[in-house]
Amino acid sequence: MKVFVDGSAGTTGLRIIERLSARKDVDLIALTDEDRKKPEKRKEAIFESDVTFLCLPDDAARESVSLAKGSNAVIIDASTAHRVDPDFAYGFAELSLAHRNRIVSAKRISVPGCHASGFIALVEPLTAAGILTKDACLTCHSITGYSGGGKKMIAQYEEGEPLLKAPRQYALGQTHKHLKEMKVRSGLDTEPIFCPIVSDFYSGMVVSVPVFKSQLAAGKGMTDIKEAYKALYTGPMVKYTENMDEDGFISGCALSGRDIMEIAVFGNEDRILLVARFDNLGKGASGAAIQCMNLAMGAAETESLVL
Repeated sequence: MKVFVDGSAGTTGLRIIERLSARKDVDLIALTDEDRKKPEKRKEAIFESDVTFLCLPDDAARESVSLAKGSNAVIIDASTAHRVDPDFAYGFAELSLAHRNRIVSAKRISVPGCHASGFIALVEPLTAAGILTKDACLTCHSITGYSGGGKKMIAQYEEGEPLLKAPRQYALGQTHKHLKEMKVRSGLDTEPIFCPIVSDFYSGMVVSVPVFKSQLAAGKGMTDIKEAYKALYTGPMVKYTENMDEDGFISGCALSGRDIMEIAVFGNEDRILLVARFDNLGKGASGAAIQCMNLAMGAAETESLVL
């Protein structure tokens, strides 16, 4: 299949190209640095491709979708632009058979955001099953490696600035671009209070959602949550585990370089802690995008992925 990565210079695009370069069933379409800035050349590449990945800022991604009109290419958008667009399949196959089937048949697919992937993986199964009430007001903490900030942030960390040696919370105004996606795709009535934190490691992340028993539906508890996850997340890419921690600690970089996600439940019956751990560049970006391509093109779902 012919594949074009529109926005191949960013961290997500580079990892997609790296993973696909070794495949014998993929022919990568490459543009020169000059041509990749020209809409007409990008349009030609999209029309030539069977699959086009959009690893672009939101406005540029919308432009590429417009350029793709009339083509037969499957468009897989890794930007924020179309994550709540009903015309795009939401690229998290593990949420339900309906999600998986739509990805398989879709021509337009949006790749979930990294922080949002963990939050939605934890919350959506509970609202869908009636375990967590949809009017629950939730808080989400998410610690991520600095590669999630792109080339500029990577350079800042690798230059060794002193203030970057400690974790840094950001998006303090509660306007993070993932919030709308987190609300809509998890089935909640309101956006959560979201506390993202970037820290001094390259890639990986841990997303935590604390829940009070009073926020659960009547008669529901920790056992119901665990059983819902066990039934849904059986692998190979997303799986429930009873033993995520390492001697009482959870490392954010434990799954760096891999494309899986681990789901776990901690706490007690009164104060329950839902936790997802994965790589922000793996199941949180490039790995999820390649998984979507594999499903849409009829390839083995985990081809090119590191489990």
